Amino acid sequence: MTDDSVPIRSICVYCGSRPGRDPSHIAAGRELGKNIAESGLRLVYGGGTKGIMGAVASGVLSHGGQVTGIIPEFLVDMEATRHSLGQLDELIITPDMHTRKHTMFERADAFVALPGGIGTLEEIVEIMTWGQLGRHEKPMVFANINGFWDPMMELIRHMTEEGFVHTAHRVQPLVIGKIADIIPAIREHAAETVGSRDGEEDVIAKL
Repeated sequence: MTDDSVPIRSICVYCGSRPGRDPSHIAAGRELGKNIAESGLRLVYGGGTKGIMGAVASGVLSHGGQVTGIIPEFLVDMEATRHSLGQLDELIITPDMHTRKHTMFERADAFVALPGGIGTLEEIVEIMTWGQLGRHEKPMVFANINGFWDPMMELIRHMTEEGFVHTAHRVQPLVIGKIADIIPAIREHAAETVGSRDGEEDVIAKL
């Protein structure tokens, strides 16, 4: 690892607040949570205790790991229960979605997108956008469970071929089909990355 790189200490996971139709998605969430805990890393996530979000958090907590939940006040009773939120070792309640996303970015050293809906897509795409603009070099992963993200990868290829993804070398998320391969790949990517991984907060705040 170069002197300029930052060790991976926490992983932000974006995923659905619903379980989805494929049971393997919930299983993948639990497995990723288990791997995060056993790797000595902290989970940073959206604070929900239902669906895949809940599965990831449960996987971490049941294996002795640490969890930071970040959730806006208006979603507390929609995506979680106040009792279950009390089980997290760190809970941050934000006034709005914008603050939530910035706090998640600041707290995380890498990002993983499990299957999810529009909110999950919006979150990982925003992180990719900041990467394209040179605001960070943190690893980004699409957990491509059963090919869930294949249509997204095809769209990115199409946009690139049509000349709309400038500085495409900065938008190269890792696409990984097996949960067990995610953390090793993140660590390998981080070890190869040189330069600032923190971004420029004053510029990001204006995005």
